[in-house]
Amino acid sequence: MAGIFARITDIFKANINDILDKAEDPEKMIKQMVIEMEEAVNKATTAVGSAIANEKQLERQHKEKQKLIGQWQQRAVKAVNAGRDDLARQALEKKNMFEKAATDLEAPLAEAQKTAVTMRSQLEQLKAKLDEARVRQGTLIARHQAAKAKKQISSSLAGIGDGAFANFDKYEQKVLQVESEAEAMAEIAGDTTSLDDEFAKLEAGDSVEEELALLKAAAENK
Repeated sequence: MAGIFARITDIFKANINDILDKAEDPEKMIKQMVIEMEEAVNKATTAVGSAIANEKQLERQHKEKQKLIGQWQQRAVKAVNAGRDDLARQALEKKNMFEKAATDLEAPLAEAQKTAVTMRSQLEQLKAKLDEARVRQGTLIARHQAAKAKKQISSSLAGIGDGAFANFDKYEQKVLQVESEAEAMAEIAGDTTSLDDEFAKLEAGDSVEEELALLKAAAENK
């Protein structure tokens, strides 16, 4: 019983976080620890049952001896009243024998009662610790699952930042470059068109002046 109690106490004293960090499957480890506690409580319950049974047996034997002591005491008195000292003497011998047997049972009975009380108390403590472990089991598993989800999300975000976002920025720069080149080409094309228009206007003006000069010369010759 002491070994069982010590085993569960060791489990609770252990640094659960360190155990889980080293475990390949923390959730499986938590469940296994609870199973070990349940097995320990079952063994302890069996041991307490045996201790109580032993206590009850010793109590029953002691009560039987006390009953026999009373019976032989009554017989001794009856024999004396009947003038049968020989029978009275034998009855007293029987009574003394059962008194000695009862006395011999007192020490082991007291020890059995003490042991049963101690083991009952320890069993209650074990059951309380098992109940606590069952509650903590759900909490620890939930925390572990939340931690895994958080780690997975963080890993995913880190991957996106290093890969997809970097590529996105790269292609954005390419688009900006193409847009800039298109704007430059449009500006160059616009400058060329304006220059051609100016020369066209200038050449159109020269033609008009030449025609005007010809008209004036013709008029003077008349």
